[in-house]
Amino acid sequence: MADSSVNDTVNDLKTTANHVGTELGKTIENETGNAAGKTADAKQAIKESASKYSAQAADKARTFAEDGKARASGALEQIAQLLNDAAGQVDDKLGSQYGGYARSAADSVSGFADQVKAKDIDELVDDARELVRKSPAIAVGAAAAIGFVIARLVQSGVDANPKA
Repeated sequence: MADSSVNDTVNDLKTTANHVGTELGKTIENETGNAAGKTADAKQAIKESASKYSAQAADKARTFAEDGKARASGALEQIAQLLNDAAGQVDDKLGSQYGGYARSAADSVSGFADQVKAKDIDELVDDARELVRKSPAIAVGAAAAIGFVIARLVQSGVDANPKA
């Protein structure tokens, strides 16, 4: 009888252990599912944040590009005006033929400024890409010339404003 009671206890323990194991397995599955859900939620939140910041960066870049376009077209208009003003002086010193060249250059620069004003940023970027594809040597030369001009402007600004 003692053996029967021990066997019953052992069987009860086995049943309880099986039940505890089953419940533990269910709990682990639930927690794993919760962790997977939390991971998916975190991934989604990261994607949404990245998308939001990407859109903000694109908007900021477009704003800077629009400002740059306006400044560039304004500078081109000023150059055209300077060329027109210089054409009169060239007429007096070298003759009307050379003054005509200066006026022609001023008209070309002014026309280019008008084209820049009329185009959207995306169109300007597409035009620049097409130019680089068709004539990479011209693109490299233009980049070098622009770099030189910017370096000179920066250098003249530094020389004009000594701080110490």
